[in-house]
Amino acid sequence: MPNEFTRRVRDVIRSIPRGKVASYGQVAASAGDSRQARQVAWILHSSSEKAGLPWHRVVGSRGKISLVPSRGGREQRRLLESEGVRFDRSGTIDLGKYGWNPAGIKISVLARLDLDKLTED
Repeated sequence: MPNEFTRRVRDVIRSIPRGKVASYGQVAASAGDSRQARQVAWILHSSSEKAGLPWHRVVGSRGKISLVPSRGGREQRRLLESEGVRFDRSGTIDLGKYGWNPAGIKISVLARLDLDKLTED
């Protein structure tokens, strides 16, 4: 049974629209803990298939696919391109164009916020 953070991460990933991407850190911050980007990677690795997550929409903070090409990177790129996401010659995604951030807050700002204090009544 997944813990609360895992449930929130899965919900955030499910909400990333087709043709958009989010970074591991952005997903972690949106799920309530900006320090857990590596945990997001583990959640994707361990439960994407069984939870039906659009895993391919989560990329590194600089707009690059983090997976090795032979271990899912080529498949991730293919899936993103099928949704209209384009890569430049160096394999980077323009996050200004394809990045998803429903709150409109820069991830560097989110990292400094205490999200628990923001949700207190």
